[in-house]
Amino acid sequence: MKRIMLVCLTALAVSGTYSLYAQSSGSDFMVGDKSLFEEVTGIKKKTDKFNLYLNMHGDFNMKWNDSGFDQGAFEMKQLRIEMKGDINDWLSYRYRQRLNRGNDGSGNIDNVPTSIDWAGVGIRLNKFSFFAGKQCVSYGGIEFDLNPIDIYEYSDMIEHMSNFMTGLNVAYNYNPYQQIQFQVLNSLNGPSEEMYGDLERTKLPLVYTLNWNGNFLDVFKTRWSASVMNETKGEKMYYYALGNEFNFSPKWHAYFDWMYSREGVDRKGIITNIVGTDNQAHNAFNAEYMSYVLHVNYRFAPKWNLFAKGMYETASVYKASDEVEKGKYRTAWGYAGGIEFYPMESNLHFFLAYVGRSYKYTDRAKALGEDNFSTHRVSVGFIWQMPVF
Repeated sequence: MKRIMLVCLTALAVSGTYSLYAQSSGSDFMVGDKSLFEEVTGIKKKTDKFNLYLNMHGDFNMKWNDSGFDQGAFEMKQLRIEMKGDINDWLSYRYRQRLNRGNDGSGNIDNVPTSIDWAGVGIRLNKFSFFAGKQCVSYGGIEFDLNPIDIYEYSDMIEHMSNFMTGLNVAYNYNPYQQIQFQVLNSLNGPSEEMYGDLERTKLPLVYTLNWNGNFLDVFKTRWSASVMNETKGEKMYYYALGNEFNFSPKWHAYFDWMYSREGVDRKGIITNIVGTDNQAHNAFNAEYMSYVLHVNYRFAPKWNLFAKGMYETASVYKASDEVEKGKYRTAWGYAGGIEFYPMESNLHFFLAYVGRSYKYTDRAKALGEDNFSTHRVSVGFIWQMPVF
């Protein structure tokens, strides 16, 4: 009885203190972790029907810009609570919520707060599986599918994307190493007038994705996708991603992502911020974005990992309209590196990392008031998907 009371008090303390996975379709890394329930009670959990996690990325950041030192402060970069489990061999569920984001969803088309990443049920039928409810869009790319707590700095492409929508996912596993997914989801994560201003709304605000996930001898893995989205009446977004993962040896791991987005109405908002609009909506036309991301890990000792990352991105207008010239407006470089220490056989790790960003504007963007700038950040902190139960 005392043990049960202790577990309940611990769970209440955790939920009260923090009272959240970009996007991942299920690639959590958990090895050798005992849940908080098992550690406190000494009782081995014998069911997979209920699993409770607290996803945390906390750090102390020192930031610089072109003017010099800017700020030093503690930050909880990611904080999500997650529940999932298998009710039986064909029925499952998943729920995940960001605890450091607002919960008002009254104006959303699906009536679900944007703080909720996942909320739905899964069904497995032989080689087919289905997930209905709020979920991550299967946009493709390796980094896009990772747990957000593991990302020190996203590319601009991913940072400005709407990643969690409500709808249906159908997956077909035609062998243990190859999978095809098809999704149809809502394309709006807020009222159309807030996202696109006075542009006439589409009557079918949906996004469709086709995703191929491949595994070749655990050495080369793919997450390739093609997507089309209805934005406003007569305007669509086309998005393509080629994610490639390489496991060269137990010590060396890398991934390379290529992403491209062609948007009738500027969904990301980067071009809108450059060319200027008469309100806060993303209503510039004919925006085009391209992104390359390379990440390398070197596990030079069982508990130590070195990592390095490079990003190259462009923002352009592919067709002139409303006195906005065709051509490139911005080029962005990103670079990161650091060291991680894993004290246990789990995903808990402490890190020291550097992140730098550099933004270069073309003459046409500078004529609109933009100027080149760069930022730098040194962070020290921890990352943990803590198994509560």
